[in-house]
Amino acid sequence: MTAELRLRRLDLRSPDAATLAARDALFRRGAVPDPAVREATRAILADVRARGAVAVREASARFGGGRPDGRLLLDREELATAAQALGPGERDALETAIANVRRFAEAQRPSSVRTTIIPGVELERRWLPVKRVGAYVPGGSAPYPSSLVMTVVPARVAGVGAVVVASPGDRNGEVHPVLLGAAGLLGVDALLVAGGVQAIGALAYGLPDEGLESVDLVVGPGSAWVTAAKIEVVGEVGIDLPAGPSEGLVLADASADPATVAADLITQAEHGADSPALLVTPDEALADAVEAEVRRRLAGALRRDILARALADHGRIVLVGDLAAGIDFVNGYGPEHLSVDVEDLEGAVAAIRNAGSIFVGRWSPESAGDYASGANHVLPTGGLARSCGPLAVETFGKFNQVQRITREGLATLRPAIRTLAEAEGLLAHRDAVEVRFAGDAQEEVR
Repeated sequence: MTAELRLRRLDLRSPDAATLAARDALFRRGAVPDPAVREATRAILADVRARGAVAVREASARFGGGRPDGRLLLDREELATAAQALGPGERDALETAIANVRRFAEAQRPSSVRTTIIPGVELERRWLPVKRVGAYVPGGSAPYPSSLVMTVVPARVAGVGAVVVASPGDRNGEVHPVLLGAAGLLGVDALLVAGGVQAIGALAYGLPDEGLESVDLVVGPGSAWVTAAKIEVVGEVGIDLPAGPSEGLVLADASADPATVAADLITQAEHGADSPALLVTPDEALADAVEAEVRRRLAGALRRDILARALADHGRIVLVGDLAAGIDFVNGYGPEHLSVDVEDLEGAVAAIRNAGSIFVGRWSPESAGDYASGANHVLPTGGLARSCGPLAVETFGKFNQVQRITREGLATLRPAIRTLAEAEGLLAHRDAVEVRFAGDAQEEVR
């Protein structure tokens, strides 16, 4: 398959109506799963809400991800023991990633602000961390300790009181020792051995018969089923954002090295068979060279059949008239990961508005952000980068508004409140102010 691999091309240099429609379909691809997945998800969630741990175990037996003995929770002490069992290389790598993510997260911690609007009217925007967080970490076929680091570290920096992680076991029901060790290093309060919809339901609704309280916020990446479950529990708990398949886009011109561009596209394909990987370029010769390099690299790749299928189904080369048109495409598409490899790097980066994480130049591979640079790798997908940003410390908290008003301040506001309340026909609102000054009228009568 690799010898014949051809990446589909979208030529926007002189587009017709059909080409523009294909472009617009890419722009509006969305991160929300199809209705059938969402309907099935609702049924599983309803079962978890009604029957708790029994429903979680049954769903795990059906879909995978549970332990053979049916045990659901690993406690803090077991996770600490797993941390002690880490090999020196594994521990050093995890501690490097944790330290870098923590350093970047600490710079994001919000602060409370007080503002005097007029004399006697002071407003405060007070920031507080949420109490309990549930972090979903994909697993099963492969462990993702990096995703555990990315979700738990900013929660800890924010000051979250309790963090529960949910991650599925492998085909034998075992959670990878490195992931358990990472949870121990981070002081995770409990680890729920379950995946998919049933795990999100357990986090959102709690499992009283297992001593697991419901959380206030659910975060983390996952499959279409995990994404659907997160969407369905919104309203009972908060979520970070719905996240569809991981996606990457490389914006490159003639100055780029085809070898590194091809490597970045293949890196993106490694995320999964449904992961889009796009090259946007004004240089057709570069596009040809990258495509040839992709075929060459795939020939010796360990997972070449999976990679080739991902690129054949979801890989694409977009040809544009010039770099400005390429930047317009990027902003319309809003990729999760964006690699920029052009001659005028900073000029291009300054013009980019919509991307989850931007990797600048050939020495900034996506792999660095996935593991160890310190930037978060839980990012908006499906075009949500047009309105959402990466997972961050702010995700794990909220702002309260506190209003302190004196008699003098309310007297100043009184005419505006009275006029607007009467205009809206909400006379009780007016009277709630006027009653406070009733004594003034009595004084005037005397």
